[in-house]
Amino acid sequence: MAYVVYILASQKRGTLYVGVTNNLSQRLEQHRHGRISSFTKRYKVFRLVYAEEYAVVTEAIQREKTIKEWRRQWKIELIESINPDWKELS
Repeated sequence: MAYVVYILASQKRGTLYVGVTNNLSQRLEQHRHGRISSFTKRYKVFRLVYAEEYAVVTEAIQREKTIKEWRRQWKIELIESINPDWKELS
């Protein structure tokens, strides 16, 4: 089973949300329908702009926590390292 650390954005360089899941398509659907996060619903943070896979859940959770602690600019640089145009990846 793969675990995914992901970043959602409201728009290019907009509001960001970092999460972890073992079912990315289901989690994106939950975000889009406001079922799991009032934050993503309130700020319309639905665009998948970054994702990385892990085989071990503890590694994925640690990576999520690490990214959440980062400064905003570091998160932007991480996104732009693989997705410079902030395209929807889902």
